[in-house]
Amino acid sequence: MQVEYAKISALGDRQDNQDRGAVVVAKEAAMLLVFDGMGGHSDGARAAETALKVVQDQFTSAKLPVLDPQGFLYTALARAHDAVVALGKDVAVDFRPRATCAICLIQEQGSFWAHIGDSRIYQVREGRVLSRSRDHSHVEVLIQEGAISEEEAQDHPMRNFVECCLGGDAPVPDMTITPKLSLENGDVLLACSDGLWSGLSDDDMAGIGAPGDDKLADNLKTLSLKALNANSPYSDNTTGAALRWLGP
Repeated sequence: MQVEYAKISALGDRQDNQDRGAVVVAKEAAMLLVFDGMGGHSDGARAAETALKVVQDQFTSAKLPVLDPQGFLYTALARAHDAVVALGKDVAVDFRPRATCAICLIQEQGSFWAHIGDSRIYQVREGRVLSRSRDHSHVEVLIQEGAISEEEAQDHPMRNFVECCLGGDAPVPDMTITPKLSLENGDVLLACSDGLWSGLSDDDMAGIGAPGDDKLADNLKTLSLKALNANSPYSDNTTGAALRWLGP
């Protein structure tokens, strides 16, 4: 498996960084992980850190390639949720640690996506967004119903309201897990927190996979700076984990 990968996490206009991200690459599989601790809840950074460790440990201890990718992702996120719930067992429900997440498992010339909340995954091919995950949020429901446009969602007063997350209540949250999505040479996958995609269009996000010889790390840094500038002086933590598929 031939890949190029990069990660970035910027503080933005915040006092602390509650995002956590990682890229884990093995001989027969790789994983992109981004967890966004929810700033309105107690200890979001610890929630993100705990969830990332659980899922990363599940991946590094698994036999690769994963036999049942969708089942693996569900189980890993369910265990991460339980671990984050345990962090808040002695805290009032409204203040328990929580996090959103986006995970991408890459193996056998394809990828499997899992996300909860408004952390996103993008697949970019030849300089355009081929597909992206759909947020678990109130504004996404309004977009799907045709009540508002993608552009109107950017300034909607409930744009930061997510309908599910890791942590909080004990039941496993709703999550979206995709079937296998095929990869072609040069495709770029990006998992990111809402601080990276907020304020940017799909055309902006496609810059991560601009055709040519640009290094993926440079493209990711440029995209991060564009997000920080677009959202200044109220930019959020801005985190992305990216991988360019170069062949089996």
